[in-house]
Order: sequence, then C-alpha cells, then structure tokens
Amino acid sequence: MYIPKNFTIDNEEVIFDVIEKNSFATLFSQHNGEPYATHLPLLLNKEEGILYGHFARPNEQWKDIANQKVLVVFQGPHCYISPSWYETNQAVPTWNYVAIHVYGQMEIVEDAQEVLNSLVNMVLKYEKPDSSYHLEDVDSNYIKGMSKGIVGFKIKVNKIEAKAKLSQNHPANRQELVIKQLEGSLDQNNRQIAELMKRNLVSEK
Repeated sequence: MYIPKNFTIDNEEVIFDVIEKNSFATLFSQHNGEPYATHLPLLLNKEEGILYGHFARPNEQWKDIANQKVLVVFQGPHCYISPSWYETNQAVPTWNYVAIHVYGQMEIVEDAQEVLNSLVNMVLKYEKPDSSYHLEDVDSNYIKGMSKGIVGFKIKVNKIEAKAKLSQNHPANRQELVIKQLEGSLDQNNRQIAELMKRNLVSEK
C-alpha cells in the first residue's frame, strides 16, 4: 500500500483497535491463477498474531488457498473532503480514510474443536453482553451439521501496513475547518473521521 510518511500508523494498539472495530474484512488470494476476494468477518488473536475465520464450503477460494501468502484489507471510516470547507477555493477535493493491510500465511484448520472455538469467540465478539444467545446452548448435533458447510482457517500475520489519511498535509487551521464541517454531519463515517482528526491534531501539538 502506498503510504506517505505522515500518513503512517505505527502504534500497534491503534492498529489493533482499527482491526477490531472494522473486522468485516476483504481477503485476497490467488484462485485458479487469478486474483480472488471474499468479504467476511475475521477475529484477531493479538497474543498469537493470528486471524481466525471461515469460508462457506461452496466458496471454492479455500480449495487452493492453503499455504498461500494472502492479503487482508480492513477498511476503517472514510469520507469526502470538499474544498468549499477551506479558507480558499484554490484547492482540489480529496478523501480521508483509515485502512489496514495485513499480510500472512494461510492455513486451513482441520481440527473440529479449533473451528468450534473460533466460532464461539466470534459470536461472543458480536453478540451484545446481555444477549440471550449463546452458541454453546445450541444443540451439538445441529452445530455439527452446520459446521459441515464451512471451512475454518487461520492466518499467521507476518506484516501489517497501516494508513490514516486525515488531512495531515494541510495546515492546522484548515484541518480545524474540516473537523467543524464533519462534526456537523449526521453521517457516522464523517463524525468518526472528525474524531480521529481531532486526536491527531492534539497529538501533534
């Protein structure tokens, strides 16, 4: 990924936070000699440096993905930035965004218990703390039958590229004008970018 120096995220905790908050990712590999992508939720184990997930079995990407070096893209908040918000119109539009690229080695998980553990952990992540649903309460025979329709995998992370393009290449007063506009928006992406820009400005002072 192209990352100008001042757009680089080098704080590991910030990177992990972006991944965990934007965990519906895009997984790229080579399939039948061509680029191929699947959109799916992934679970990060920070201590192991491993991403866990599963394919639908009819998705043939899994059939030749074992041992491939794969790319996973986590897309954070993003939004359009209008020059009309600046102190001058002598500028061009741009797009602010956060993105994490994770590279790693793919391994198909054959162990049924390891696959089940990853499914339980994924449900725990996405269900609300007070939810009445617990995967462990579902009939084991039903889970066993449903599990035949998926292929579990894990990705050993070996490289991470992280980028936050937040108007750092513009003066602080212009960034503040952009923040004001984004904060007044009802769009969640706009408001998230505004908050990230504010944090970045504070850290630079």
